Amino acid sequence: MAMRRLPALTLGLFSVVVLFVVPAWAVTPTDTLKPAAEAVTRILEDPALKTNKREREARVRAVVSELFDFPEIAMRVLGRHWRPLSQTERAGFIQLFREFLEHIYIPKISLYQGERVRFVGESVDGDFAAVQARVLTRRGQEADVIFRLHRPGERWLIYDVSVEGVSLVANYRSQFDQVIQRSSYQGLVTRIKQKLALQCASDC
Repeated sequence: MAMRRLPALTLGLFSVVVLFVVPAWAVTPTDTLKPAAEAVTRILEDPALKTNKREREARVRAVVSELFDFPEIAMRVLGRHWRPLSQTERAGFIQLFREFLEHIYIPKISLYQGERVRFVGESVDGDFAAVQARVLTRRGQEADVIFRLHRPGERWLIYDVSVEGVSLVANYRSQFDQVIQRSSYQGLVTRIKQKLALQCASDC
């Protein structure tokens, strides 16, 4: 299985929204994301960190859990294959898929080239929301982004991100479903672990 990666710009957005969290009771979904984007931009442009790849990645990884709902994301990427799993298997997959996302996307922050995120709207339906944004490059190019959030408790958490119509959840759910049908759930786990091992061999 050659897992297709989302565009590199997607990582910039995944990373851009995770380093700064504001009090949940004081914010709308957009208010949760906007200061995060601004804060991460400052970090990515910090001259002291530009030559310290490990430190920049560590800062991202340390706070990802504050804004992304990994259990929800893991459940959604498995889709119909989630229900048959035991609690132990579910917990194991949540951790494995989280490590997979972190090791695949977080190192891509080195591709940052001055992109800016502009938030252009949001829609809220009860405890679910979609925040629309545009990523602007220095060359004047734009990419449409939609952050999908929900509020399982007091805080808004991201459960999916779409860049130019490509959804992280839908992308992996399609791939994982094919692997499970051709092999098994354990076959999928094995392939993800192999992918992680290859990634770690080059970046860890």
